[in-house]
Amino acid sequence: MENKHLVKDIVHALDIDGGSTERRPVHTVGVGATGFFKPSPMAQRFCVAEHFLPKAAKKGVRVDIRFSNGMGVVEEHDGWSDVRGMAVRFYLENGQSTDLVSMTLPVFFAPTPETFLDFALNARPKPCQRATPWQKIKSYLQLQLPLPDPYPGQTERPNEGAIAFASKHVWAQPAVIDASSIGAPVSYVRATYHAVHTFIVTGKDGQRRWVRFSWAPIAGVLNTDPKKPPEDRYLKKDLEKRLSHGRTERFSLMMQIGEAGDDFNDSTRQWPPHRTRVMMGTLTLNKVREDQQEYFEKLSFNPWHLTDGIDPSDDPVLRIRKDVYAFSSNRRQGTPCPFSGTKG
Repeated sequence: MENKHLVKDIVHALDIDGGSTERRPVHTVGVGATGFFKPSPMAQRFCVAEHFLPKAAKKGVRVDIRFSNGMGVVEEHDGWSDVRGMAVRFYLENGQSTDLVSMTLPVFFAPTPETFLDFALNARPKPCQRATPWQKIKSYLQLQLPLPDPYPGQTERPNEGAIAFASKHVWAQPAVIDASSIGAPVSYVRATYHAVHTFIVTGKDGQRRWVRFSWAPIAGVLNTDPKKPPEDRYLKKDLEKRLSHGRTERFSLMMQIGEAGDDFNDSTRQWPPHRTRVMMGTLTLNKVREDQQEYFEKLSFNPWHLTDGIDPSDDPVLRIRKDVYAFSSNRRQGTPCPFSGTKG
């Protein structure tokens, strides 16, 4: 295990009022669905992992998917501006599996475990109040985004601490600015999700490439109207409705290939948008399982849960997330992270 004290400190820093140690410390509220993944014809050229091979395209690879709200509270605030998560488990042959964990931000909040702990401590919820018009004008004059207005009944939030921290640490600014203005999707299947970290894939020709993955919704990206009062508890109902009566929803798995000069080990730094992108396959969602609490809330995803053909980069945050996720899973008595027979 990485520094066990640092791992524990990070998890405890993410615990906030309104959360529960019997649930995930972040992305606490979620809903799980099932489906299958079929690789594109060109996928195996770039990665020889089992779920990208031609045999997987015949009947598809079975998957479990958990969508989530980013906040670490058990109360559901679906209509609040918040980062969303999408964790996918691919079930391979011989009882093995592999995970892809992603969120609606293209970059992470900190470049190292130590700086992330510092960020998490400073971004803990603090008292908030509506900014005056003059305060907002001052922010605009300083070329800064003004703090968003609190939602009805909201007395604490992480925005104040996170934005103050980002003003002193330039590497935190892209993620914090995006997170503070990201909005709320009309559906979990109307958002783009990014795996954030760099991975190393091995192609059919043996060539190794440094890549980043993202899920693009076939239905397109769409947020709720920020001028209307936010709704609660609509995302699960929306997903159930979309997947009822044999209907399905789909995502494309996109893979961006890094080039010389790109930072492969710092997830706070985005790559140039003109980098080559490959469509690696299609994910089809077909059902919301009924046993949410017994199955998906105990299921333990892990970004380090990899398989042959996909290796982790040297990103230190990716490395410690392996143990942070495992510690969190053990604390809430989740299904143990399935590292047997996998990378790491």
